[in-house]
Amino acid sequence: MRRLICAAFFIVLALFASSSEGESQTIKVGAVVPLTGRYAALGGQVKTGYELAVQHINAAGGVSVGGKKMQIELTMLDDESDPTKTVARLETLATQGVVAYLGGAGSDLHGAAASIADKNKIPYLGVAFAFNGIHQQGLRYLFSPFPKSPDLTRETFVFLDAMIPAAQRPRKVALFLERTDWGKEMGSGWQALAKKHGYEVVASGEYAPGSKDFSDLILKAKTAGAEAVFALPSPPDGMTIVKQMKELDFNTKVNLFIRAADPPVWSQNLSKDGDYVLLSPGWHFAAKYPEVSEINDAHQKLLNRPADPLVGPSYACLQILADAVTRAKTIDRDKLRDAVAATKMTTVVGPVRFRSDGTGEVKVFFQQWLKGKQELVWPKEFATASFGYPAPAFSQR
Repeated sequence: MRRLICAAFFIVLALFASSSEGESQTIKVGAVVPLTGRYAALGGQVKTGYELAVQHINAAGGVSVGGKKMQIELTMLDDESDPTKTVARLETLATQGVVAYLGGAGSDLHGAAASIADKNKIPYLGVAFAFNGIHQQGLRYLFSPFPKSPDLTRETFVFLDAMIPAAQRPRKVALFLERTDWGKEMGSGWQALAKKHGYEVVASGEYAPGSKDFSDLILKAKTAGAEAVFALPSPPDGMTIVKQMKELDFNTKVNLFIRAADPPVWSQNLSKDGDYVLLSPGWHFAAKYPEVSEINDAHQKLLNRPADPLVGPSYACLQILADAVTRAKTIDRDKLRDAVAATKMTTVVGPVRFRSDGTGEVKVFFQQWLKGKQELVWPKEFATASFGYPAPAFSQR
């Protein structure tokens, strides 16, 4: 009898241990974000978006998984804006049993991360990168509810054509292209579409990220009579370009700086010289979609301002993940991956579906710095201000 009791005890203990190890009590999600380094200003916004979404989802009871409510457990690591560290941090998270990855900011960091997600067969949701080339590598676990280069270059001309009468459009364009794969991709897209829409690229040049002197690019564009500049610099490079454009008295009617003008530090550092610059960060807090007001309220309490532009897309990643888990009825990684691929829902950034290559079918937003504020100028149905065109000369601001 004593032997039977002991045997029964150890069987129950073993079953309890097996159950504890086999059934996760939370949905473990891992994020690698640049909280320091050259992308820190962008990474900070992404971090806030992830954290607000987790807070809101968990406060509402969590995520339904096969009839059971589970909380999201988010672990976030800093890659210091270094792709090598991005890879190392993702591998660390994989050993901790995460069922999904969330990405950081910057195409080079996402490029390093996406292949690791496929290697580890962990679904990866990433925003704050527009490089389409990453999605052309046959990766199955990469998903991005964020505009890509083909979307941005196409919408550039759709926006200008819609907002400016034909006789007043800036027909001569200069391209300032970062010497990266994404720079080449955006430059190729702008070049291909310019002529179709009646624009002429009169100057195009490359520069190394982190450059301190952009005078050669600026002077060539000025000499060529460029009336618009299209560029995609990091925030530090973009601020340097604007300062040197002012110093060299290069005044254009339109300045589109993808990525550079996203963070609040843009206006803090440049003041009125940073006005009239267009940006396209994937979202604006004035978008009339469900839960946007809740994000703005929470962000206002946290940072004393409405939500920053990258907060929305980052928040949407958790909405998509939660929806996918609910539909999959499991946190099995492969089934979760298939559920994410089948996404068809409205998030804080609007309707989202994924193409077969993992790129998202999403709306493109254009903001413009006006009087020290990021105003939404496109799409027109959500606009918070009229498009400031033409931009006045620096000396007249």
